Amino acid sequence: MNSHTNTLSLKQAYELLAHARQACSLRGFAATIAITDAGGHLRAFERADSAPFLTAEVAINKAWTAASFGLSTYQWNQYMSEPMVAPLAQHPRLMAVGGGVPIVFDGKLEGGLGISGGTSAQDHEAAEDALRAFGILA
Repeated sequence: MNSHTNTLSLKQAYELLAHARQACSLRGFAATIAITDAGGHLRAFERADSAPFLTAEVAINKAWTAASFGLSTYQWNQYMSEPMVAPLAQHPRLMAVGGGVPIVFDGKLEGGLGISGGTSAQDHEAAEDALRAFGILA
């Protein structure tokens, strides 16, 4: 992280993207990877040649959703069963499918990482592995 602003730099976003690509490759699937800043704005993006085009929008929205409240997208899936939260499922960008994880550095939400292309469990595991390799997840 940039020591002055605690904001994910473009260089760091692409470093995290490379870790995510490696994590997906190790799991045997081609993926689309999206990284947003804390405001949900796209910072880095890549879609593998063989990844279906739908994965592009899904990965971006997973990253956006993870950044929105600092929660992994698989957690949103669980929340959708609660009547007081279920109406949020109608939000056009909310992606309540595993594969989106918040990027947190020194206790501060810095953005979201979204992966799409494997199963929701594979996407989530790859995202967490990428954050571990990047050094910000235990």
